[in-house]
Amino acid sequence: MDSIFVIRGRLQELYASHSRIFDKAVQFVVALAAFYLINDNVGFLSAAASPVATLALSIICTFFPPIITVLAATALILAHMYAVSLGALAVTAMVFLIMYIFYFRLTPKMAMVVLLTPIAFMLKIPYVIPVAYALVTGPICLIAISCGTIVYYMMAYVKTAAAGMEGEGAEGLMGQISAYVKQVFQNKEMWIVIVAFIICFLLVYTLRRQAMDHAWKIAIGAGAVANILLIVIGDIALGVHTSYVSLILGNIAAVVIGLILELFFFSVDYTRSENLQYEDDEYYYYVKAVPKLSVATPEKTVKRINERQETEIIDPREVRRRAGRVRKAEAPEKSRKERPMPKKGPSAKRHDMEEVDKMLLTQSLKNDLSLDK
Repeated sequence: MDSIFVIRGRLQELYASHSRIFDKAVQFVVALAAFYLINDNVGFLSAAASPVATLALSIICTFFPPIITVLAATALILAHMYAVSLGALAVTAMVFLIMYIFYFRLTPKMAMVVLLTPIAFMLKIPYVIPVAYALVTGPICLIAISCGTIVYYMMAYVKTAAAGMEGEGAEGLMGQISAYVKQVFQNKEMWIVIVAFIICFLLVYTLRRQAMDHAWKIAIGAGAVANILLIVIGDIALGVHTSYVSLILGNIAAVVIGLILELFFFSVDYTRSENLQYEDDEYYYYVKAVPKLSVATPEKTVKRINERQETEIIDPREVRRRAGRVRKAEAPEKSRKERPMPKKGPSAKRHDMEEVDKMLLTQSLKNDLSLDK
């Protein structure tokens, strides 16, 4: 586990130092995925559905705030609806207009949820959305999730019914609008999914705010189980068929994404939790303190080894000769002048004998007077 937390710490440090680059990269990937999936599912306008147009629009949206990406996706959907029929365009435009006037104008950050929800549906993992957003946001996100679900089912209906949406004049237009509204807003599967998402979201949001140990893990597991049970019960009650394989795999993906979010947003050490109690003049306070879990990131030290240097081989006799010259040059002149010159010839021998006699006389006196003891 320590290695996982070390990796998390390094990723957080990397993101902190290059946050703007990472944000724009994620925005580009989301925009590219959204435009590609829109063109792949309802790409009735060939000019807008081309890969070049998709890539160019994604690059342009990257340099603007995320709300521009949502507006561009809305415009792209409306362009494809216009290529189908005026009735599909009218109903879709009315739904988007209601969303923007009554909700997204007040909470523009939640507009990205409407974009991510259809993407999750097209990737067969829609159950990730309520679990993930319940862990990191509040109940206000429920409206955006519901709107995104409606947008997905509108595109799914147009994709299957585009060939039959024909008719000219006012009667034909009203027939298209009536059939569109009836097929979309009376879709039992859509309302089962919306109700399941709302209950799952509220359950996960409530549990993860509790003071119990491992609240996030319990909330994630409960949310996945609630998704499966509610979808199955709704299908049986209303006679709707849902792929149970996709249902189970989608909720497994929701659990995995939830655990990753817990790793980055709520890593705590329950073994060192403390229950505190204190009071003032009016209240008693019962507090549970759980320390955050952090692991020091080891620092790498790089040791540089210098290249091997070539050694010059010098003649030993030359070295001794140079050393002798240096010692002679450093010796003070005064010491050379005061050094007694050795005597030569008969006088030198007499001098040595006198020195020996003095030494013997001194040793004899020491022995007689017991000076050595």
